[in-house]
Amino acid sequence: MKKDYLKAMRNGERLSASSLLLMTLRLSIPTMLAQISLILMEYIDASMVGRLGGNATASIGLVASSTWLMGGVCYSFVMGFTVQASQAIGAGDEAGARRIMKQGFAFTMSLSAVIALIGVAISGALPVWLGGDKSIVSDASKYFLIIAATRPVYQFNSVAAGMLQSTGNMKTPGILEALMCFVDIPFNYLFIFVLKLGVMGAAMGTALSELIFTIPFAYFLFVKSPALHLRKNEKAEIRKAEIKRAVKISLPIALEQVVMCSAQITSTKIVSPLGSASIAANSLAVTAESLCYMPGYGIGAAATTMIGQSIGAKRKDLTSKLGYVTVFFGMAVMAVTGAFMFFASPLMMKLLTPVGEIAALGVTVLRVEAFAEPMFGASIVAMGVFRGSGDTLVPSIMNLASMWAVRIPLAAYLAPRLGLKGVWLAMCLELCVRGAAFLIRLFIKNRKQA
Repeated sequence: MKKDYLKAMRNGERLSASSLLLMTLRLSIPTMLAQISLILMEYIDASMVGRLGGNATASIGLVASSTWLMGGVCYSFVMGFTVQASQAIGAGDEAGARRIMKQGFAFTMSLSAVIALIGVAISGALPVWLGGDKSIVSDASKYFLIIAATRPVYQFNSVAAGMLQSTGNMKTPGILEALMCFVDIPFNYLFIFVLKLGVMGAAMGTALSELIFTIPFAYFLFVKSPALHLRKNEKAEIRKAEIKRAVKISLPIALEQVVMCSAQITSTKIVSPLGSASIAANSLAVTAESLCYMPGYGIGAAATTMIGQSIGAKRKDLTSKLGYVTVFFGMAVMAVTGAFMFFASPLMMKLLTPVGEIAALGVTVLRVEAFAEPMFGASIVAMGVFRGSGDTLVPSIMNLASMWAVRIPLAAYLAPRLGLKGVWLAMCLELCVRGAAFLIRLFIKNRKQA
């Protein structure tokens, strides 16, 4: 029988460095698979749409940063509640965790509905604001409209997955998201090719997959979760202190997402004058790279849970050790995925597009980016560590400073000179700077807490 290391930590047992690494590995694998599954859904969308031609791919690429902005703002407020739930469970307060969960659903679902309405309202004008060519504006608008309108569905699954993870249950969300990825394939084929809805069909297929899986997510959270399943005698309760703390944790992340995605949109505007081939290659390369860095986000999610529960259980003796173990594990994993991306980039791009010019551009920029993956992993997982302790303001400022002081100016300077390769070279250098900054802060913070 496998030892429950999270339970052992909450019970005050001593855990060796090897035990912490094993706990990290066990919790990270399901979350890594979940993150990879979500990216595979985008990969499937991009690959199927890529068969429709370069303009179809460019239309999705044009609004990609804006869809990330919507999702990022919504997810940031999920973090404010899941971190508190994790700390409550670490402290043995399961009733408090359930109360936080209910408040989290009410708050974040309301927020996602507002964002959905705003997205629908601007969907027609957005591609024009982004400088899209007339040939791709219509498809880009339709794609964004569907994504915006179905934002609450994505939000429900996101909150449910986050709450399950806060209890230490990484396996169930991972399995559900992997299954959702497989279901996405036939739906996309149906809407894109059989019903001939093209780019809009890609958004519809993915949204329908998400909608179907709200049922199992709700079942495993509200019925089957030992810690969080609903009790008849417990009523919903609003506690201003918990709402305020959620906002305090989430607001820096939300502002970071707004400014970071604004930077991504600015980056898209920098790429737009390079032509449709560059827009398409940029979009597909981003999708291909995500397959390689999503394991880092999986490890970061596991780190948030472990750090949150260790703080709730008042295990300060383990918090620093867990920070180092998870961050260096994330760097090692992403060094491997970076090497994979360097050598497998021709195959990855071939799967995404049959257009030779777009594929060649994509391979070039992916091989530039491969060298940044370990340091990117350091920043991703360190952010997860800081979030687990409720520390979000300074890391968010660090991300913003790195993006706007390094990446955007460099990309603007290099794009006219080196084309798309220059934009990705700027990205590579910025991620290395960001990773170094996060490592330094982790060392300083842990030394102060020692």
